[in-house]
Amino acid sequence: MLKKRFYKTKPNCKVTFELEKVVEKKLGERIFRVAVVGDFNDWDNDATLMHKVKGCAWRAHIVLKKGQEYQFRYLINNTIWENDWQADKYVSNNVDGDNSVVVTAE
Repeated sequence: MLKKRFYKTKPNCKVTFELEKVVEKKLGERIFRVAVVGDFNDWDNDATLMHKVKGCAWRAHIVLKKGQEYQFRYLINNTIWENDWQADKYVSNNVDGDNSVVVTAE
């Protein structure tokens, strides 16, 4: 799930990325590590680790430039790629399906 907060005095948007609890049930295994990986961190698996929170499973906040589109995916336990099924849109990644996209336009 994505939540966006647009700043009035800055050219930025604070995006909250959330991986919901239902993903763990769907995978059938315990989740011990989640990273949000995408254009905004050069697809670095260790750059943006998410933290576990009560009631939501996993969360991370990233400040992004307004008026842009960023592709991303969640990397679970260093091996499982998961999309955000409430992303703004999806694009083919030419590897194994689609990437999620967050659009930072108001």
